Amino acid sequence: MPKSKNQKERTVAPPSPEGEKPCTISALARTVGLSRTTLLYYGRIGLLRPSGRTRAGYRLYTQTDRRRLERICGFREAGLALQDIRAIMATEGKPSTLVLERRFHEISREILALKAKQGLLSRMLAGMASTEGLPAVDRKLWVEMLRAAGMDNKAMALWHAEFEQRAPKAHHDFLLSLGIPEKEALRIREWSRKSSTIKTR
Repeated sequence: MPKSKNQKERTVAPPSPEGEKPCTISALARTVGLSRTTLLYYGRIGLLRPSGRTRAGYRLYTQTDRRRLERICGFREAGLALQDIRAIMATEGKPSTLVLERRFHEISREILALKAKQGLLSRMLAGMASTEGLPAVDRKLWVEMLRAAGMDNKAMALWHAEFEQRAPKAHHDFLLSLGIPEKEALRIREWSRKSSTIKTR
């Protein structure tokens, strides 16, 4: 009696430790945002092999395979070459390697956060240099924007000192544009000059 389609494609992959059903290569590719061709290549070079196949020969991947692929993607996003990733993955289970890997990914996330802050600052500077004038922000919003860009009180003091030293009139006009009274703006400029003097000693 001929086998039905369902019988023919019955999974022969080992059960997932989480008790979840293994997925096909296409489903796995969609999950992580990669192409099927990329996963096939990873398989050819021994970086990610399927845990099993269906009776019809289709590749099947478990949750363990997916976690391995997510680690590979993390390393790729950080700029590692495939041959280096393969060497790292071959040390699976060594505590020292896992500690270094965890710190590696922490630093990668910190770099991405810094790049995002750098982008915010560049847009703010571009707005200030625009011929259309300064963006309509008050003092509170400006401080919030600087803090969102990762600047603490010391960094903001340095920013004011540099502004005053390089373009005192523009610094004055900028302070007034934030709604700061004239007398207070003069006090801030005086404080900025003193900060600049201390910095250059």
